[in-house]
Amino acid sequence: MIKVHSYESMGTYDGPGLRLVVFLQGCPFRCLYCANPDTISFDGGTPTEPEHIIRMAVNQKPFFGRRGGITFSGGEPTAQAKELIPLCKSLKEEGIHICLDTNGGIWNPQVEELLSLTDLVLLDVKQINPERHENLTGRSNAQTLKTAQWLEDNSRPFWLRYVLVPGISDSEEDIRALCRHFKDFRMLQRLEILPYHTLGVHKYETMGQEYKLKDTKTNTPEQLDRAMRIFKEYFECAIMN
Repeated sequence: MIKVHSYESMGTYDGPGLRLVVFLQGCPFRCLYCANPDTISFDGGTPTEPEHIIRMAVNQKPFFGRRGGITFSGGEPTAQAKELIPLCKSLKEEGIHICLDTNGGIWNPQVEELLSLTDLVLLDVKQINPERHENLTGRSNAQTLKTAQWLEDNSRPFWLRYVLVPGISDSEEDIRALCRHFKDFRMLQRLEILPYHTLGVHKYETMGQEYKLKDTKTNTPEQLDRAMRIFKEYFECAIMN
């Protein structure tokens, strides 16, 4: 059984083309800006038979076209790697393109096999600076960077995603350090720069939790333009999402 939080049909944000997005329950990171705090706990979610997800994907396949498919997001999907492996094998037999949206922070033989079955990885790098990454997420970024290197070494295509949080991850020093780290990665197909937003704040209120970044303002156009200019120095594939 797979613990599912929710679904999004005809999604256009999490990978190429039109996609069925399956949000899974549970994540070991505690990102201060998390827009889906209700997916963090490993308790909860709806236990779901893999066959149900396969049927949904097959039924929606006519809408996927040549670029679309299914995306597993979260939460953190690699936390359920063992359960996802047979599901992904069945999806591949159906000719369905598979994306995996991950923070790259979990590693074991099951995760390695799951990534081998995935057509495209959306790798969320929260911060390149180890100390600031730990302050932001509660976890080290060492495994995330190792996961990126594994994708590169094993010729697995990936998109890099980076959230620009004012005062936390938008400094020129951090952006340039990130760019220098990834500039020679051949398998990096796209770099998505994600502006900081507060769309999930109401969820914290509903859950009776404090939103730790309540005093953080959203990006100004000038901040976004400055960041984009720096990214473009290193990556032609950089886009503002």
